[in-house]
Amino acid sequence: MTSASPANAVAPLLPRQARFAVTTLFLVHGLIFASWIVRIPDIKAQLRLSDGELGLALLGAPGGVFLGQFLVGWLLPKWGSRTIITLMALGWCAVFPFLGLAPNLPLLMLVLVLYGLFSGGMDVAMNAQAALVEGRYGRPIMAGFHGMWSVAGMVGAAAGGFLAGRGLPVELHFLAVVAVALPAIALARRGLSVELQPPAAATQSFALLPPALLPLGVIAFSVLLCEGAIGDWSTVYLRESLGSPPGVAATGYVVFSLLMTVGRLTGDWLTLRLGAARIVRAGGLLVVAGMGVILLTQAPSAAILGFGLIGAGVACPFPLVLSAAARTPNIAAGRAIAAMATVGYMGSFVGPPVIGAVAEILTLRGALGLLMLVGLLMLLVGGRVQAGDGATGVRDAG
Repeated sequence: MTSASPANAVAPLLPRQARFAVTTLFLVHGLIFASWIVRIPDIKAQLRLSDGELGLALLGAPGGVFLGQFLVGWLLPKWGSRTIITLMALGWCAVFPFLGLAPNLPLLMLVLVLYGLFSGGMDVAMNAQAALVEGRYGRPIMAGFHGMWSVAGMVGAAAGGFLAGRGLPVELHFLAVVAVALPAIALARRGLSVELQPPAAATQSFALLPPALLPLGVIAFSVLLCEGAIGDWSTVYLRESLGSPPGVAATGYVVFSLLMTVGRLTGDWLTLRLGAARIVRAGGLLVVAGMGVILLTQAPSAAILGFGLIGAGVACPFPLVLSAAARTPNIAAGRAIAAMATVGYMGSFVGPPVIGAVAEILTLRGALGLLMLVGLLMLLVGGRVQAGDGATGVRDAG
């Protein structure tokens, strides 16, 4: 195993132990996130919010996410990812049950800001920790972490839907989630790597997107924009534009999510054999092909296939971007990952309203057709994820 660079120097620890710890964190993050998403309708009914009021409240979460990612990107070189993960995870667990206890709109929005801050901060810190572990393995494992996040999200959504159907109060559901999360976090913390020294780049001023990261930022923004747009509009397109019944319309996003999860779980194996650049470019081809199927047919079954191809296409590029950013010379890994996360999630928040606005002019079919540009960008810029990659060989991580 090659020695760690000064920017990623860590205290001795079995790589498999560290990998298990990071996997646990991704599972916890996905579980909490999905548990919240599936209970939004219950909170809306509980507080008797209108659609507009709920939309206003939900703005608190992305605001908190941006704040948390920016703050953690600045603090990581000073405190280290292990400390940041502990603080963010505990803060998130402390805040989470209050989402079900907020008595009115202003307090719900305040809690959502804190929820977003701790969620976004933990996201950056655990990806920084994942980059450390990947560096020690000397082969791609980042996509697998994100795949486990997707698995936990599906399990959390299914469990949350079951509990909601049985009438379990939101606050009790969220307390149960925290009761599962806290022991898992405590167990994971014991296996997290500790940076032995702060990176030399820690003295540099924080920039949202340093010039060296611009090509990677384009990929991150575009891929998550596409993911967010499909998440919000696939069901609407199948139901309203193609006349599908509700059950069939929901299948589009289910197939999209399933193939994205499968793509992430197999992404490390494929990246090891094909290389990161080929994976991103192949993803771009799948996005273009998927959108082509959607635009050229009126059959719901074909459109569902198209959404599945897009899910497979966007599965791995974002994890690969995070890995490439962490290897960028002269930029602290934590800050590089924070920049990618912030720019990427900005795309996921921007995508859905942009598609809605364009749909008013071009129809929803025409607006979704713009996502072909995402595939083309992946084809054009995909080679940048290979830059600086010094770990393409197979190594026994012990």
